[in-house]
Amino acid sequence: MTPEPFDLLLQRRAAEDPGAPALGDDHTVLDRGALHAQVERVAAALQRDGVRPGQAVAMCAATAVPQALVFLGALRAGAVPAPIPTSVTPGQFEAMVADSGAAFVFVDAKAPALGPTPGRRLVSLDGVAAGADFQAWLAPPGARAAAVEVQAGDPFDIIYSSGTTGTPKGIVHPQSMRAAQVGRAVRYALDASSVMLLATPLCSNTTLVAFLPALACGARVQLMGRFDTAGYLRLAQDLCATHTMLVPVQYQRLMAHPDVDRADLRAFRMKLCTSAPFTPALKTQVLARWPGGLLEIYGMTEGGGSCFLDAHLHPGKLHTVGRPAEGHDIRLIDEDGRELPPGPQTVGEVVGRSVSMMTGYHGRPAQTREAEWFDAQGRRFIRTGDIGRFDEDGFLILMDRRKDIIISGGFNLYPSDLEAVLREHPAVADAAVFGVPSAQWGETPVACVVARAGVAPCDPETLRHWANERLGRTQRLAGVRWVAELPRSAIGKVLRRELRLGWGEGGSEG
Repeated sequence: MTPEPFDLLLQRRAAEDPGAPALGDDHTVLDRGALHAQVERVAAALQRDGVRPGQAVAMCAATAVPQALVFLGALRAGAVPAPIPTSVTPGQFEAMVADSGAAFVFVDAKAPALGPTPGRRLVSLDGVAAGADFQAWLAPPGARAAAVEVQAGDPFDIIYSSGTTGTPKGIVHPQSMRAAQVGRAVRYALDASSVMLLATPLCSNTTLVAFLPALACGARVQLMGRFDTAGYLRLAQDLCATHTMLVPVQYQRLMAHPDVDRADLRAFRMKLCTSAPFTPALKTQVLARWPGGLLEIYGMTEGGGSCFLDAHLHPGKLHTVGRPAEGHDIRLIDEDGRELPPGPQTVGEVVGRSVSMMTGYHGRPAQTREAEWFDAQGRRFIRTGDIGRFDEDGFLILMDRRKDIIISGGFNLYPSDLEAVLREHPAVADAAVFGVPSAQWGETPVACVVARAGVAPCDPETLRHWANERLGRTQRLAGVRWVAELPRSAIGKVLRRELRLGWGEGGSEG
């Protein structure tokens, strides 16, 4: 079935109530009519300047209304938006733009400098960065873009992975995948009266899985360019926010803020979370102290299979990531790619299949094949790299990332098990365990830990012995180091690669 173009959904919402607030940031609020008109101007300008259907349009800018207009305008023009994080290095930025094949790149002062390339045009969204001025470049008011037909398999966007394991890959999402996600608005309890507060980057799939359904159903979407706990709480109160998408580290920081229990958050209907491990203790805090439902979404930017945990409905399942979403087929396979039989004792790599699956990694067929698994009937699944098992009620319990498992003396050690023990110490706010080379064991586990606010860190050796008394003999930590904070990607994933490098170089203790 051919999905309805996203721009037609925006057009319909504008026709229903053109004066209703639709999209805002720290400086601007556009109503539905103005949003539709601005998207048309962007699309008309792109078509005027020769952007072809299916061609990428890159953007690297602060999460704000201008970046959103370019994303939506590219869709309207039949092009493929390719948002890039502002945190990338100049070399990574150049490589991603080249990889996407973008002829247009929209930037602001937060983007790294981009060298001149024949056939590529730069547009400055803020009038500060190099490039043509965005306002002058736009098609005139009242301009309309030519109609564009889309098919289910056509590319919708290219999202660059967070890069926790190296150079990010361009993940191509088909129209059918985004259409299925837009259909989740009802699952999120979203409607035209909702106010969605977003404090994660627009270049992230984490944000888009909430941003797109909210706009499509006519909700108001408010973008935060930079997350800070006090500012978030003020905005949530002032807007009477009903919905939000946050990553676990943001929930953690909000729960630690002294004003969270005084903030008026009663308007919230649903809070969403995805992208990184969400500890049961933190879920319990959010449920107890923040009104409204809490929905954890487990899945990958690459798609495949997703699980939903309605934490407010299943308080006894907070150690899980929920059950497979409707229409999602999730199975377990062993290290040799053989499907494992179902059962609560079966542990294996999680693979998933649904309508929400990437087309592949842009221009990387070999890596696309590595991410795929096919069952006995030849049906395509996406490999997650996560190790897990299903409990007796069909809830998925994640144990760790396959690449993060530490093999020490022939035993598989799951970092999450060790981290959970470390977090029980009264001085520890957060922990990351990873393997380092060992002449005796092949690999051995070590940990970087962050102290709780207002608590003095104890001696690292004291903490190590404390943890080892509570760990199994094969799990014992070889070293512990206090750090000021754990390095994270833009969406809150711990960058263990950086911790390993820092450990090997001696690192710095906090």
